[in-house]
Amino acid sequence: VQLQASGGGLVQAGGSLRLSCEASGRTFTSHSMGWFRQAPGKERELVAGISWVGGSKTYYADSVKGRFTISRDNAKNTVYLQMNSLKPEDTAVYYCAARRGSVVLLTTEAYDYWGQGTLVTVSS
Repeated sequence: VQLQASGGGLVQAGGSLRLSCEASGRTFTSHSMGWFRQAPGKERELVAGISWVGGSKTYYADSVKGRFTISRDNAKNTVYLQMNSLKPEDTAVYYCAARRGSVVLLTTEAYDYWGQGTLVTVSS
């Protein structure tokens, strides 16, 4: 599985961005997907995840609940992260990741495939 993330950019606080992650190489319908972010000097953290089972259970970090929405379109092999009400502290490189299995896990070690990262900068 190859993952290609896109959609990052510069936005003012309060604005919105939508990140996309397109998977290629094989079907990813049996993979759980996650969006991680890494700010300078900080560890990479999971901000949102979505399982592949029916109903697509989701996970959100407390810091983004109510502002970010993760979704997936299996027909397009694409997962999205809609980010609203962005804050300067959301500034980071965002990575999409995939893991074989039906459960979203929090640690980077649990994920088998990674995209290249896309930079999100939120100005105050």
